[in-house]
Amino acid sequence: MNQKQLTTTIGFSTFAIILLATSCQSNFWNAIALSFLMIFFWVFEVIPIYLTALFPLVFAIPLGVLSKDDLAMAYGDGNVFLFFGGFLLALGLEKWNVHEQIARGIISTVGQSPVRILFGFIMSTGLISMWISNTATALMMLPMALAIIEALPKHDQKGKFSVFLMLSVAYASSIGGVGTLVGSPPNTQMASILEKQFNTEVDFFTWMKIGFPVAILMLIVLFLVFYFSMRKEAKKTTNHFHLPRSPWTKDQIKVLVIFAGVVLLWSFKDVINNLTGFSYRDENVAILGGALLFLIPSQEKKTLLKWEDTKQLPWGILLLFGGGLALAAIMEKNGMIEVMSNAFSQMDSVSYFGILITVVTIAVFASEVLSNLAMVVIFVPIAAGFANQLDIPILKLAIPLTLGASLAFMLPVGTPPNAIVFSSGYLKVKDMVKYGLILNLIGIGIIVLLSWILL
Repeated sequence: MNQKQLTTTIGFSTFAIILLATSCQSNFWNAIALSFLMIFFWVFEVIPIYLTALFPLVFAIPLGVLSKDDLAMAYGDGNVFLFFGGFLLALGLEKWNVHEQIARGIISTVGQSPVRILFGFIMSTGLISMWISNTATALMMLPMALAIIEALPKHDQKGKFSVFLMLSVAYASSIGGVGTLVGSPPNTQMASILEKQFNTEVDFFTWMKIGFPVAILMLIVLFLVFYFSMRKEAKKTTNHFHLPRSPWTKDQIKVLVIFAGVVLLWSFKDVINNLTGFSYRDENVAILGGALLFLIPSQEKKTLLKWEDTKQLPWGILLLFGGGLALAAIMEKNGMIEVMSNAFSQMDSVSYFGILITVVTIAVFASEVLSNLAMVVIFVPIAAGFANQLDIPILKLAIPLTLGASLAFMLPVGTPPNAIVFSSGYLKVKDMVKYGLILNLIGIGIIVLLSWILL
């Protein structure tokens, strides 16, 4: 029996044993069985992870753990369409080589060595993500990173540099998002929950005095982890990028204007809403930008994108994200989250430092399978209520929990940037698990230490 057959047997056998032991009569244990099967198959890539993401469509209704409406909401979530629109924009950038023009600018600024390029991407991605959503940042930076990798000689494109450049975009997008209150949806969601339910205000400065140091430290740690992992490649000077210089064409400018317009609408969404009363979501803008590429003609008298071009889209990522949301719903609706919450509430005899470590650890690792927004919505009220019960300031638990919820690095479904970058084809799940676990553990330490000192 080869390794793949062994892991397949272990996965399905454990799934079957849990169901048979409970006679399929408990939705709670049915949910545990299906959750285990999905996570096991994702981690070991028993089958393509996009197919594993469809397991809820196969098993959820027969096991009674989700309704058809719940499944429709998961696979039709707004973020799925945000990805779709973002992928169309990225496709437009790639088709007309706009990403090469921008990548050439990045290289001319930071230099051509792998270390300098990694550092440039980590810091620029992190700083951008502090002000626009981490999802939008990853969608924006991925084509530039791909242009740099594709400009390398073929024998260098599968090296550690390519893996780390892809991971830099994913991880720095998430890390930068914790730097400011507006950097990531969970941050503003937590502030809203505390204000409405606990009459506690979290202003921009209150968040930034802890979020910004965490972000900067994690960005530095990210660079150092990759630097020391590259070994010989870190000292290599790469002066043979094949990015031919060429003037900007009218079609490139058209695509760039559409792309820049989408980024501006993402960035100033709240300002536009306040000034005009016109409300919209990120996915509305992404789909609009994608649609414009099919409407605006190129110099060849055809539109900038044709439907045939979409054959290159990473369609599997849309299924992967939908499957991740379905798994989160399975865990929430069948009592798995409640059990975790009850276990948390039994810690009233533990010291604040012990509680802090537990809260951040749960937030980081639970966010690998739950969306970080779902983590905050479910656990912030629990953590805040628990803090009141122990007479601890609410922010001393709510903020660290929210920070931890955005620093999940191990699985493609952990955060939207992880899923987006996994679509590049340069990463394997084991790459994310290996380096993600290291960064998860370091992130827990940094959040706990800075929370202890600064909050």
